[in-house]
Amino acid sequence: MMSTFETIQRQITENPIILYMKGSPKLPSCGFSAQAVEVLTSCGERFAYVDILKNPGIRAELPKYANWPTFPQLWVDGELLGGCDIILEMFQKGELQELLKNVIQKTGAID
Repeated sequence: MMSTFETIQRQITENPIILYMKGSPKLPSCGFSAQAVEVLTSCGERFAYVDILKNPGIRAELPKYANWPTFPQLWVDGELLGGCDIILEMFQKGELQELLKNVIQKTGAID
């Protein structure tokens, strides 16, 4: 069986865009997660997500793995972008849309 650490590593490696959040994109459980989903959705690229409320191991381990204490966490192309404030700021500058589009093109993760 994989350790939680290995599970996190695999999720981040296998998904070009992954959001660790409270709840799900359809039913976020906190305002910050809801905002992050809204921003990501309006960028128009598909993204994976993990509901940390249903995965207490990941909820406990990810802040250590990422060296980032809070959720949501957006990972793009294996790198932690950050939480809600950073995502919003990048989106408002148009940087997030560009980054996500490039990652999807680069990884060939297109429908």
